[in-house]
Amino acid sequence: MNQQVDVLAIAAHRDDAELTCGGTLAKAVKAGYRVGILDLTQGETGTRGSADTRAAEAALAAQALGVQVRLNAGLPDAHLQNDEASRTRLVELLRTTRPRVAILPYPVGRHPDHRMAAEVARDACYLAGLAKYPDPSRAEPHRPFKILYALAYREDPVKPSFVVDISETFDAKMRAIHCYASQFDGATAAGEIFPTGQDLYELIRIQSAHYGSLIRKPYGEPFFTHETVEVADVLQLGVQSL
Repeated sequence: MNQQVDVLAIAAHRDDAELTCGGTLAKAVKAGYRVGILDLTQGETGTRGSADTRAAEAALAAQALGVQVRLNAGLPDAHLQNDEASRTRLVELLRTTRPRVAILPYPVGRHPDHRMAAEVARDACYLAGLAKYPDPSRAEPHRPFKILYALAYREDPVKPSFVVDISETFDAKMRAIHCYASQFDGATAAGEIFPTGQDLYELIRIQSAHYGSLIRKPYGEPFFTHETVEVADVLQLGVQSL
């Protein structure tokens, strides 16, 4: 099976990618790119459901988004560490999938796994490009060209570097999220999403609409980059100023 992709979302848990960048992944698929999700853990310590249940839900969610590759690193849920073993495992998977773009969790958040996933994934993205860094697969070195951080549903606001218009793929995002019935049916909070008394699905819609409003679109997903974004043609810039 060909596991190489153009875009790889790296997430701590099954369902994280759907929540934070599912619309963007579905949009990349529609544009003809190969897209993958790498879940670092199996969710074995989650309050709801089980690892087996979440694996079945994740497979259905991947189909809903249209992503071609979904992998699991098998690292310990609620105990993620930026250690040698974890970095080596991620280097192996990065060299196997060879993405041009890697989407990581934002490195600040309540859940320690989210913070650690960002840290270990960023380090692994660098190390995967070192010719003499070993991994069991012995695959050729590869370093993603671009690292993006998904900002959606953070509790303290961070101004996005850019927002992706997901208006045409918002329904696919929601179908994927609905696949996780064990996690979200009847819920009013999830992960970094604080409870507000509202149904979780409605809260996701409201937050996606908020990010969309920043670019004058129905729905959007926000991202952060450490690098300054290059603009080739100022006449092609979107979002009206006045």
